[in-house]
Amino acid sequence: MQRIVIVGAGAMGCLFAARLALAGHAVTVVDVDAARLARIGAEGIVLEDDNGSHVGQVTAAAAADVRGPVDLLMLFTKGLHSAAAIRSVGHLAQTGCMVLTLQNGLGNAEAIAEVFPPDAILWGVTDFPADLEGENHVVSHGQGHIFLGNYPDGADARAMAVATVFEGAGLHARADDQVKVAVWEKVAFNAALNALCTVSGLPVGGLDTPPGRNAARAVIDEIVMIAAAQGVTIDRARLDAKVDFALANHRGHKPSMLQDRLAGRLTEIETINGAVLAIGARHGIAAPALQIITDMVRIGERT
Repeated sequence: MQRIVIVGAGAMGCLFAARLALAGHAVTVVDVDAARLARIGAEGIVLEDDNGSHVGQVTAAAAADVRGPVDLLMLFTKGLHSAAAIRSVGHLAQTGCMVLTLQNGLGNAEAIAEVFPPDAILWGVTDFPADLEGENHVVSHGQGHIFLGNYPDGADARAMAVATVFEGAGLHARADDQVKVAVWEKVAFNAALNALCTVSGLPVGGLDTPPGRNAARAVIDEIVMIAAAQGVTIDRARLDAKVDFALANHRGHKPSMLQDRLAGRLTEIETINGAVLAIGARHGIAAPALQIITDMVRIGERT
């Protein structure tokens, strides 16, 4: 049994908490929403998936109240909250736990490294579907994958051990010594599709037009160049296949960035698009398509 703390009780945090608890692990969920924590603590997390409805019994606590021992700490907040969230559980560094981020965007692992030892950090990506339908009710239909590794490079026995824990919970996972490539490919995918959906107000399928595809391709072209300047070679054919799959199979999906805009919340534009633009600027790489779509999202940001 692993002792796992998950910071962030959004859709992904609840999905992982429920799956891991149902697999027999001791899971504590941390969030800043007191009402949500109270509901989760009293009723558990209801997970609705392809196999029916299940209840994962977890502990719910404020960050300051969490104590060790802890084997694995997972950060599942929005990227714009990463620095504050990881500082709130900084006292857990003394437990010697591993820390994993599967969050969207760039800069999350770096925020963790400000508080926890770099050799304790794992990072990666996941494409598991998850939607909240209440304070403690998460819906996840279909399958996904997790690719994780050491930060900033490699995948040693620690990464493999965490992947094994996820596999045992029905969360298909693989330790990937090229996880940096996976992170950048997801950043490119999100920077193009999420931002275009947010500006247009359309779900993913709305981009399946010549103008939509052209705009996405232009953004991705620029990010491929910026990634290369960082020493990361994106598999363009694989990335294009992911975009084609999303346009064909996730037509009604509203990306989280669009959902945040519709709900009047700040989006993750700065930790996805903005972070790539900043890296491009350091390398002297012009990215006009990425700049325009990013600024269009910024125009609508709540101040």
